[in-house]
Formats: sequence, C-alpha cells, structure tokens
Amino acid sequence: MNTPQSLTSHIALQGNPTAVRDWPLAPDVPLRGVVLLVHGLGEHIGRYEGLAQHLVEWGFAVRGYDQFGHGNSGGVRGCLPSDDRLLDDLAAMVDDTRARMVEGTPLILLGHSLGGLVAARFVGLGLRPAEALVLSSPALDPGLNLIQKLLLAVLPKIAPNLCVGNGLDPAMLSHDPAVVAAYKADPLVHDRVSGRLARFIADNGPAVIAQAPDWTTPTLLLYAGADKLVNPAGSRAFAAAAPKTAVSAHGFDALYHEIFNERKSAPVFAELKKWLEFRF
Repeated sequence: MNTPQSLTSHIALQGNPTAVRDWPLAPDVPLRGVVLLVHGLGEHIGRYEGLAQHLVEWGFAVRGYDQFGHGNSGGVRGCLPSDDRLLDDLAAMVDDTRARMVEGTPLILLGHSLGGLVAARFVGLGLRPAEALVLSSPALDPGLNLIQKLLLAVLPKIAPNLCVGNGLDPAMLSHDPAVVAAYKADPLVHDRVSGRLARFIADNGPAVIAQAPDWTTPTLLLYAGADKLVNPAGSRAFAAAAPKTAVSAHGFDALYHEIFNERKSAPVFAELKKWLEFRF
C-alpha cells in the first residue's frame, strides 16, 4: 500500500518552538485511531519512520514531536527549565492533537524509553485522558549505580542544568549494525543529560511502578529482556503489580533496547498489531 509522505511543522509549546511530524493516512483509508509518539533520551522523532509506516499500514494516523531540548525543537540539549516540563509539553501536544481530530477518534500514546516513562507518568497522573497506552522499553528503572545515586542526591540541587554525558552506549541499542551506525552519524542525536532531567527519570520511574496496582488505562508493555540501557526489572515490576485486565506485558528476552529497530523485530510488531487490532 502506498502511504503519504510524512509532514513536518513547528508549533509553540509554552513559547518553545517544537518540531512536529505527522504521518497521515491516504484519503480512502478508514481511520482506526491516532497514535502520538514520544521518543527517548537524546534522540528525535525522525528515527521512528519505520514504526510509523507500520502503524499507517494498519490504519492508524501517527503524530510525533521532538521533546524539549531534543532534535529540531528548541531548548538546551538535555536540559529542562522546570521539573515537569516534559509532562506539560505532552499535555499541550495531546490538546493540540485532539483539536485536529474528529471527535470520538481514539488517541493512543506510544512512548519509548524516556518517552515511555513520560507517557506512563502522564497517564498515571491523569493529566489528560488517553484511550490506550503502549510502552516500549520504558525507563522505569534506569539501573543507577551507587555513584550515580550519590550524584543525583546533590547535583540537581546545586546545578540542575549542568549537563554531562548520558552514558548510553550506542552499540547496545540494537543488534543491527546499520541502526547503530545511523545513530552515531545522526547530527540530531546528542548525549547530554542535566541533573534535573536525570532526577526526573530517577524519581518518576518508581512512582509509575507504585501506581501499577491501580492502573486502569488499557496498556501494552513491550520490553527488551537483554536491555543494557534500561533495567528490564522496572518493566517486570510494573507488569507484576498491574491488573492483568488493564496491562498486557511481553518481554523479548534476546532483544536489545530498541525493540522496533532490532533485526528480529517481527514478533514485536506482531504483538503490537494484534493488540491494536483487538482494541480498535
């Protein structure tokens, strides 16, 4: 099936120029829902072309944006002007997206890594309603060592916007060398993280897990069992505590962090398609 080209634009979120990309359906294809993508740490929404094309083929229009301090959006790389900026921006994106949708159309949030944490915390706090949530290797447990924990206890208080390297090893993204090489060569990828952003990750992952027993939003959790960038124990803890009526969880033991960009990603896409088609 021939799908329309993605459309890029900028909107202002809290005065910050924010890059937005839309993947629309062809005019003759019935719309099943709209998927709003939230990307991970240090990357940008342009890296989600393959996932977006799958969703479009299944009848879902797709929208994504570069988070504050990422990609083609404004803001100092890896920094946050306030503790809740990523959540506030997602709320504004949901509002903007809803305003462009036909009333009654389902909105599904799909977040990867940091984006999965942002989307999960957003849903857990009830900041805006969403018909469903998909989490891809969410950063519910960043796997901090003792030194990192000590730094997080001090750095956000004395220098919240001091940025350091995020410590992510690109070789651990995927078993596909082409994915790793493209990531390394991408001028829109960065490795910066501030004390405030690191504190957001460290605090909100456990907060999401603590909310799991009361989870009601239909959620699909897909995570990498061989993840070396995010501790999969966080996903397992969330899945174990959440009601099975709300959360469907699938671990892929042999895969690295970017499960949709793995060489053996077919089972991941199959689970996503099956879940979406059952619900929508």
